[in-house]
Amino acid sequence: MRMFYRFDSPLGPIAYDWNGELCVRLELTADTKALSCSDDPVAQWLHDYFTGQATELPPLAKPATPFQQKMRAGLLAIPFGEVRTYGQLAGQLNTAPRAMGQALGANPLPILIPCHRVVAADGLGGFGCGLAWKKKLLDFEYGFSAQH
Repeated sequence: MRMFYRFDSPLGPIAYDWNGELCVRLELTADTKALSCSDDPVAQWLHDYFTGQATELPPLAKPATPFQQKMRAGLLAIPFGEVRTYGQLAGQLNTAPRAMGQALGANPLPILIPCHRVVAADGLGGFGCGLAWKKKLLDFEYGFSAQH
């Protein structure tokens, strides 16, 4: 059974779809229809993320395509508090920056699969959850890693 839960992060509410075994989707939203917080692996990971503790990802839904799997691996290789440009990541994955940007915009698991860590060569670039969230996440990670 799929259930949406709410996690109240220091940057704003987060809703996620936890089916009891996998996180299927995560949304950076103030969805008031989501249930209150739960004590599941996603909530624990989000708590750890926002307190700067490195932990293993909770069980996640599998990527839909081999390209998405390759992209996921590339994103997970970007350390907390660091960024890569679309061009850098596309070069690592042997694909075009535009294709990379489109795939990043369709990421159903932002933060967990850190697409916010990919920026344009001359600025923030895009973000499927809105640039305000991207800026908050990058500011949070950079500020946190600079303190520790």
